[in-house]
Amino acid sequence: MSGGSGTEDAAATIAKLEQEVQALRLRLEQNFAATCICDALTEAVLVDELAAPAGHSELLEMILETAAGVISARAGALFLIDEAAGDLVCEAAIGGSAEQVKAIRVPLGHGIAGGVALSGLPLAVSHASSDPRWAKDVGERVGYVPDSIVCVPLFYADSVIGSIELLDKEGAPAFSPADLHALSLFAHQAAVTIEQSRTRLNAGALLASALGEQGVEGAVAQQLRGFGTLIDRDPSFRASLELARLVREVVQAGDRERQACSDILRNFTEYVRARPS
Repeated sequence: MSGGSGTEDAAATIAKLEQEVQALRLRLEQNFAATCICDALTEAVLVDELAAPAGHSELLEMILETAAGVISARAGALFLIDEAAGDLVCEAAIGGSAEQVKAIRVPLGHGIAGGVALSGLPLAVSHASSDPRWAKDVGERVGYVPDSIVCVPLFYADSVIGSIELLDKEGAPAFSPADLHALSLFAHQAAVTIEQSRTRLNAGALLASALGEQGVEGAVAQQLRGFGTLIDRDPSFRASLELARLVREVVQAGDRERQACSDILRNFTEYVRARPS
C-alpha cells in the first residue's frame, strides 16, 4: 500500500511541477509578447511623430485658421470636450482676444459653443450681444463682443468631441446659411483629423483603434487596452515621444539643422553602443 501511495504522490508532484513549468512558460511568452508590442508601438508612434507635418497644437491652429479662411471670419476658437470635467477647453484661438480666449473653459451647454457641443446642432447668430444664448460673462472676461457668430459641432463616430466657433464675417453683417453649411462640411473632416492626431499620441487609444479594426474582442482585447494604458503611463515611452518632438522641430528648421542633428545623434548612439554595459 505504501509503495502505491508513494507512486501516486510522486505522480501528483510531477503533474504539479509540469503545471508550474507550463504556467511559467506562458508567463514568459506573455512578457516577451508584451515587450514586442511595446517596442513596436513605441517605434510606430515615434515614426508617426517625426513624419507629422505639425504637432497636435499646431494642427488645431491650422484647422481653425483654415476654417476662418473658408468663410472669411475675423476671429474664432476651437473647443474640445474634457470628458472628465464636463467642460469645453479652448485648444486654439485666432483674432480678437485670442490669448485670453485660450485660457478659458466653458461648461457644456453654456454659451453658443457650449450649447452647440451639447446639442450637436450647428448655429448662426446675428446681433450676438443681444442674444440670450451668447455667453456674456465670457465676452466680458476676454474683452471681445462679436456682432455675429457661427458655430458647428465637431462630430467623430457619432459623438461630439468639441465645436468650432467663428466670429464676425468680413464684409457682411452676418454669416449666411451657405457659410454654416460649408463650415459643417469642413468640421466633419477636421474632427477626423483631430481624433487621428490625438490617437497618435495615446497608446491606449491606438491599441483600441487597432483592435477594433481587426475585430479583436473579449478578454484579450481588454488586456491589451489595459496594456496600452500602462504604456501611456510609462516614463520611458513619454520621454521617447518628447525626444521625437524635439528632433522633428530641429528637422523642420532646415537641411543644415537636420544634418547637424543627425550627425550628433548618430555619434552619440555609437558611443552608447560601445559603452560597457
